[in-house]
Amino acid sequence: MAKLNRNKQKKLTFMDIIKGNFLNRDEVKAHYKYFVFIFGLLMVMIYSNHLVDKKIKLVNILKEETEEYKSRNAYAQSRLIKIRMESELGKEMVQDSLVSLESHPMKLLIKVDSTNDKATQ
Repeated sequence: MAKLNRNKQKKLTFMDIIKGNFLNRDEVKAHYKYFVFIFGLLMVMIYSNHLVDKKIKLVNILKEETEEYKSRNAYAQSRLIKIRMESELGKEMVQDSLVSLESHPMKLLIKVDSTNDKATQ
């Protein structure tokens, strides 16, 4: 009779799964080492994904910084070229006894009146 009771297994219900009672069954107890192994692999995978996310954020920050440094470099190079051109022009002006202007020249606008144009012809 004891053999009959052993073969007759209790059915697994939803509440057994929720409460975790299914983990105490004899079939599951034989496979605990596999469950622990899978749990360990999952923890390693989660940790490695976390590290990858941190690296991606760091790479994005470094990309932004390199773009900023590139723009600063381009600006500095353009200023350097402008300064070189001004210094070369200054040297040539000194050779020709010319002096650079203190103020910018004024622009003169002349409007031609169409009525006066007919009278001159």
